[in-house]
Order: sequence, then C-alpha cells, then structure tokens
Amino acid sequence: MLIRASVTDFILNPIVNAATEFISSAGLPAVFVLMTLESACLPVPSEAIMLFAGFAVSKGELTLFGIVAAGVLGNLVGSLIGYAIGYYGRIDLLERHRVFHINPEWLRRTEGWFERYGDATVFFSRMLPIVRTFVSLPAGVAKMPLGRFSLLTTLGSIPWVLALALIGEQVGDNWESWRHKLGYIDYLVAAAIVIGIGWWIVRRRRDEDSATPA
Repeated sequence: MLIRASVTDFILNPIVNAATEFISSAGLPAVFVLMTLESACLPVPSEAIMLFAGFAVSKGELTLFGIVAAGVLGNLVGSLIGYAIGYYGRIDLLERHRVFHINPEWLRRTEGWFERYGDATVFFSRMLPIVRTFVSLPAGVAKMPLGRFSLLTTLGSIPWVLALALIGEQVGDNWESWRHKLGYIDYLVAAAIVIGIGWWIVRRRRDEDSATPA
C-alpha cells in the first residue's frame, strides 16, 4: 500500500502543486477551471482542489458559497464535455474503431441499462471517487436525455463538493493530510472497478461464445 501511495504521489503531487498555486493566484475562476478539467476525465483530483479551496476559506481568502458554486458549475461543464465525447464519438470510436469496437448488441444493452438505472447511476456516481469522473462517457454513449443528465449531475455533485469544502475549511492547513487519507478510498474504488471490468470481460466472452454457431 505504501509503494502504491508513493507511486500515486509521484504522479499527482506535481498536478496538485500546480492546482493549489493556480487557486492561490486566481481564486474562484481557478476552482471552476480545475473542477471542469477533473470532470472532463483529466487527472486533476477534486479532493485536492476542494480541500485546498476550503483551506482558503478558513483563511478568509474565499467564501464557502463561492467555492461550492464554482466547483459544482465546473463539474457540470466538465461532465457535459465527457457526455459529448460519448454521444458524438460512439459511432466512430465504438461501432467502427478496431481497438475500441463494441458490437451493436452491447450498445443496445448499455442504452437499456441506462433507461432503467441511469438516473440513480449518474446521481450516486457523482459522489464516488474515480467513477464520478468517467460516468459521463457511458451516459453519452447511451444517449441519456441531456436535460436529465445535467440535472442529476448537478444534484449529485453538490454533496461531494460541499463535503470536501467543509472538511478543508475545518482542518485548515492539515488539508493535505486529509487528501492522503481520502486517497485510500480511491484504492477501494479502483479495486472494485478492476473487478467489475474483469467480470464484464468474462461475461462478454461467454456471450460471444454462446452466440457463435456450432
């Protein structure tokens, strides 16, 4: 675990340092831009952004309402970018591309799954590390109605952004220690994702084998 943590820090620390310097110099616009990048599937950790912004609130440099509004709005804009990538890229990247190809039957299943469970998936995924960043892509692929997607993304982002901002405000200059503590949740979510992908691959191969004529 310590080895993985050190590797993660080696990758993320330069990003976190740049992000905190950006917030220190630009304030709320920086929070908005960074949360937009995070929700657009780029490796900018929202934990660091909002915890540090909360720290700035504790020093009187920013306001709690301001950083939460900027963070939620950034989440929405970034998620719309991810949604658009999934929506407009499904034909070229999924149906035709050799590397990312998924057969039409799996696309139909994805659409059906989002029709039944899409609302809960988008809403609750916005409160989970890692997953929250990428849920926009399958929502776009499944052509989830844009208005509903936007509303659920906004509502789901509020608890996550507000919680991080409040923690950052309360812990003050210990925000970085809390970022590392919250990072262990990332490991659990990442493990669950790996297991889920493994299950999906096995399931897909079984379906393909059963569909192959004898």
